[in-house]
Amino acid sequence: MALKDVWFTPEFREAFPKGVFLLGEIQAVTEFSSDRNAPKRQKVDLDNEGNGTGKRLWKGTITDPAGSGARNSSYDVVFVSDVQPVPAAAEIVPGMTPIELEGLQIKPKIAGSGEFKSIGWSIRATGIKGDNSGAKQPPADPGAARPAGSKAA
Repeated sequence: MALKDVWFTPEFREAFPKGVFLLGEIQAVTEFSSDRNAPKRQKVDLDNEGNGTGKRLWKGTITDPAGSGARNSSYDVVFVSDVQPVPAAAEIVPGMTPIELEGLQIKPKIAGSGEFKSIGWSIRATGIKGDNSGAKQPPADPGAARPAGSKAA
């Protein structure tokens, strides 16, 4: 079947009708090295053939209040972004922040082992709505390409 490596792109509210909460912090995804003394290197979005965006990967854990049961309410999200995404909202309790994912992509996967297999989800996003960490801000100096006094679109 050709759908093996297809990422689906639903609207955020379609996938998570009650929204989601970020649990803890967003951390850099690092590459595995068998040498424990080697410096940690952050993974980038490239496969073995060099296909991908080339952007850095970050990981966070979210919880879905609409999920039923422990297996269907917490997920790891991989953020594909040049800079670490920062939630715009304040924490509602320590370690729990409401967020809305931008550029959402979801792919089904097999979770569990043996006779206890189920459908799980790989979740990716390009950022967090309202993030002002610098990834989406226009440059401070517009350059000579725009006439003086005109505003950016």
